[in-house]
Amino acid sequence: MATQIKLPEGAPEEVITNALVRDVDLTAFGGQGSISLITLDNGQDHNRPNTFGPASLQSLDTAITDAIARKPAAIAITGKPFIFAAGADLSALSFIQERTQSLAIGKLGHDVFRRLNECGIPTFAFINGLALGGGLEVGLHCNYRTLASTAFTALPEVFLGLVPGWGGSTILPKLIGPERAVQVIMLNALSNNTMMKASDALKLGIADAVFEPADFIERSIAFAVSILSGAKKIERKDYSNDPAWESALATGKAAALKKFGGAQIPAPTKALELIASAQTNTLSQGFDAEDQVLADLMMSDSLRASLYAFNLIQKKRKKVEGAPKPALARKVTKVGVVGAGLMASQLALLLLKSLKCPVVMSDIDQERADKGVAWVKNELVKAAQKQRMSAESAQRLGLLISGSADNSVFAGCDFIIEAIFEELSLKQELFKKLEAIVSPECVLATNTSSLSVEKMSQGLKNPERVVGFHFFNPVAVMPLLEVARTSTTDDATTATAIAVGKELKKVMIICKDAPGFVVNRLLTRFMGEITDAVDEGTPPAVADSAMNSIGFPMSPFQLLDLVGPGVGLHVAKTLHTNLGPRYRISPTMEAMVEKGIRTFYLKNEDGTVVANPAALALIGQAGSPSTQEQVRTRALTALAIEARMMLDEGVIATAAEIDLCMLMGAGWPMHLGGILPYLDREGISDSVCASRFHPAGVASLP
Repeated sequence: MATQIKLPEGAPEEVITNALVRDVDLTAFGGQGSISLITLDNGQDHNRPNTFGPASLQSLDTAITDAIARKPAAIAITGKPFIFAAGADLSALSFIQERTQSLAIGKLGHDVFRRLNECGIPTFAFINGLALGGGLEVGLHCNYRTLASTAFTALPEVFLGLVPGWGGSTILPKLIGPERAVQVIMLNALSNNTMMKASDALKLGIADAVFEPADFIERSIAFAVSILSGAKKIERKDYSNDPAWESALATGKAAALKKFGGAQIPAPTKALELIASAQTNTLSQGFDAEDQVLADLMMSDSLRASLYAFNLIQKKRKKVEGAPKPALARKVTKVGVVGAGLMASQLALLLLKSLKCPVVMSDIDQERADKGVAWVKNELVKAAQKQRMSAESAQRLGLLISGSADNSVFAGCDFIIEAIFEELSLKQELFKKLEAIVSPECVLATNTSSLSVEKMSQGLKNPERVVGFHFFNPVAVMPLLEVARTSTTDDATTATAIAVGKELKKVMIICKDAPGFVVNRLLTRFMGEITDAVDEGTPPAVADSAMNSIGFPMSPFQLLDLVGPGVGLHVAKTLHTNLGPRYRISPTMEAMVEKGIRTFYLKNEDGTVVANPAALALIGQAGSPSTQEQVRTRALTALAIEARMMLDEGVIATAAEIDLCMLMGAGWPMHLGGILPYLDREGISDSVCASRFHPAGVASLP
């Protein structure tokens, strides 16, 4: 029997996933005897997935003992409708204060799960729905696995700052080989926690069979009977001498370094070590190693930070801080997009796919409008070809998009967003023209990144219906949406904007209409310190690598290349004008824009990246260079100062929302838990602002 574990003091009460046993007669399926079927069920609806905390593991342990005592022909485990299991219950981890507690949790999971492989009775996992982390690992301990065609699986632990520590890091490489194991454990997790479809899991060898959900359990039992009778055999390959181990591990290491800008991050490093040791370790040796690694990671600030970030994102997906009552939102049945360039076209495509209502685009001439519409339709065709939507859906949506050079097409729209050139006078003129065409209730939204939304609404009869609706590029990929209220934006407009954002599956914050909103204000201040250091005489390689230890996926100048020097300079000038001289204008950036130099880095034919000689030639010869550490400190200091000012000015309501913005809009690494907990841990908050942004223990050890 498994050892009892008490939850740490202060931890939330565990929602117990009970394991219920029943016998299924196999004669109806052409077999002999019975199969003891264990069903995992936490008694909640499908919005609360099954999870494994100490009490849940105890329940499963008891169920396995019960099943063995029944002397069945086989034992199988499945989940409640739509859900198999979503893995470990993470709610108590941030309350753990002693390594012995961490070690006990890892060992308990192993002690329970491994019984499914060591009980001497054939075991099957009937994975009928979502199976993540420990949910997939319990299935890996079984001898055979079936999967519902609608089920998604993944091992997201590395994404969260952990490793698959209940058998996954050891069993999976032995089951499917090193290359595929690195794909599932490392590459998928680091790629925004990509989940596998049932067909993917079958191809990889994780699942032995896939069945449709309508009769999934019946088909799975029939599959078990075929295995038990010997009619069907599943061959398992021995990968211990596979020549791909070294190259697979190198691929995983390269992916981690690229993801974190060359920084060595604990979770992916330890995951690769466990995968490597699986080549020679026995299962028991591998499980012991997993226990030790899991215990170490659980006692790290890195895990606390990741859990803080993960929980923050999940919470804000569901509820937007300061949002008006949803009932105030107006119905949106027709949408307008002003502009037909790349950004506007991306917006039109996302709105079309999400709202599934008529979308009209406009531009200064019909040719440009037609080009935008054609781009949207072509993207729909490509989505159908890649089987991301049906051909019928693509065709139907294609009929809902249209374009014109005449703004009268916006009549009847309930929501219009503009994405034209960043010139205030042009946007003011546009909104006045639109106001004469649309109803007083139609929301007028702007995708501006730095201009005053309030000034855009000046002179309108209904300024209360104007709102900032700032997306990040690429629109379909970047999850953050900044909703900016002016002093006159009313609750109905804001509620409508939030409702549209939810349909677009965006994580949203509501901020005050202020220069740069949240993300661009912080990023521009940060970037300014890097470019200032270069303009003062710091070698570009030194300044650009100053933040490498943090683990950003891109260096500052790589980020500048992505947004473009022209855009970066425009935002810097806007913030300089509106927020003062601390937003300095870089002579180097001005020269790059003037000379038409679009990137600081160039990629050679062999894929290597080098500094652009034309950009380097524009840097002045100032004589006040800084060290790498000095650049890092000044950049982080500037971020702390700006964040405190934004909170004091009421630009954003809470420190957590600043963290959310940087995580979702700027790629701030999850393992740091957000920008402000990091500044707190580094002591910068106290030294610069005389106080922390968060209470002690938030995103760090208690």
